[in-house]
Amino acid sequence: MEWINSYIDRPLLDGAAGGLRAWHIRFGQHPERLEPTWHLAVLSLLLIAAAHFLHDSGLVLCASALAMLALPSVWKLVSSFRVANIYSRREYALHRTRAFTKREAEWSVRMTVLFVSASLPFFAGTADPTGMFFLLGASLWFVLTVPAKFYLQAAEPPEPDEDDRLFQRAVGFG
Repeated sequence: MEWINSYIDRPLLDGAAGGLRAWHIRFGQHPERLEPTWHLAVLSLLLIAAAHFLHDSGLVLCASALAMLALPSVWKLVSSFRVANIYSRREYALHRTRAFTKREAEWSVRMTVLFVSASLPFFAGTADPTGMFFLLGASLWFVLTVPAKFYLQAAEPPEPDEDDRLFQRAVGFG
């Protein structure tokens, strides 16, 4: 257990925390917007791949499935832009507490998701080429988005830079 925690879970949590920090510093966006943005980027790449490999009814089925998968992320992004784009110490403390709770309580869920993500692409074979591409795309979607979601939710959020004038000027706040 300690080996899995030290060499698999902790580096992935540190990588997710680094991604959240880079997202917040580079783009000046709220850390909660990274997960739906990543999800929409993956869905866009899968739609491009589907347009390349699928035709006719297979493409329509895949595009409609990807559109349905995109709706929750689009809704989350739109609703996050309706509220103020302020990432204060209070929000940081709230996100940090929630991440700590998820880190401690959902360890086994993260490990299960990683195991399923590692083995799912091997089960995507069928005799029908359209079905094979659809299952391969579904497994790629799962592999690229679900572990990212769990690790971004459990990662340490970046500290807000409320008092740093250089940071505020760099992202256009001051």
